[in-house]
Amino acid sequence: MQTAPSAGIRIADRVRAAVAAGRPVLALESTILTHGLPRPRNLEVGLETEALVREAGVEPATIGVVDGVPTVGLETAEIERLCASESVVKASTRDLPVARARRLDAGTTVAATAWLAHRAGVRVFSTGGLGGVHRGANATFDESADLPALAATPITVVSAGVKSILDIPATLERLETLGITVVGYRTDRYPGFYVADSGFPVPARVESATDAADVARARDELGLDAAVLVANPIAESEQLDPAEHERVLAEALSAADAAGVTGHDTTPFLLDFVQRATGGRSLEVNLAVYRGNARLGAEIARDLAG
Repeated sequence: MQTAPSAGIRIADRVRAAVAAGRPVLALESTILTHGLPRPRNLEVGLETEALVREAGVEPATIGVVDGVPTVGLETAEIERLCASESVVKASTRDLPVARARRLDAGTTVAATAWLAHRAGVRVFSTGGLGGVHRGANATFDESADLPALAATPITVVSAGVKSILDIPATLERLETLGITVVGYRTDRYPGFYVADSGFPVPARVESATDAADVARARDELGLDAAVLVANPIAESEQLDPAEHERVLAEALSAADAAGVTGHDTTPFLLDFVQRATGGRSLEVNLAVYRGNARLGAEIARDLAG
């Protein structure tokens, strides 16, 4: 189900060669580097994650926008550029034309990364947490573009669920409505990013990377167009303490309401509040989540290639 890439997308030669030869490739997003981590930690994490994927025998393809050109397989110098830039923006799929026309540097969201990876023939994508339905969306209609993008992109996405600052039950309902297959990796519970169990079940479970790859193959055989979402929980030993998590989250939501924070400013406000309130521990959880998802994504990519 590979789609021919558009002329406006640059695919690194090493990624193009790996895809053409049927070797495993794993897509990685860049917004965690450009907007999710402080400098210089962001660059360290970006390069360490690519090294982790290579050690697993898989070609990493970090995706971002450089000088207006969406790029699948950023080179080290380009990752360094995005990580250091003061003017780098965040680009979802709707933002790509503006970024291209204005020759901007941008980190790509889950929606844009998944779409670009699929256009390049990359079959697996690892991220941290997905966007979803925001709390109060019944009044604001605030829903991440990640969800409709994944409904129309037949790729396998490994994530640790959605961030707990979102409306998780509403997000799960939207995933069902949009026809996105959700499976829990060795769990019957949907993860809540910072915690292993959000309190809600997953509709199906897989026990191995091979099982997850089999679900993706079956999706392709059926000709379905939506993503397969593999929900990979953080280990309980690495999660935020659930009681602390609930307390800090309630405080964060109350602070956002008191400050009148709404719309696209809500997520960064809440994440920053949680990081400060936990003394930086939430950042370490974020990194543990990302590494775990990269490892599992590499395994799934190897199985699909094999």
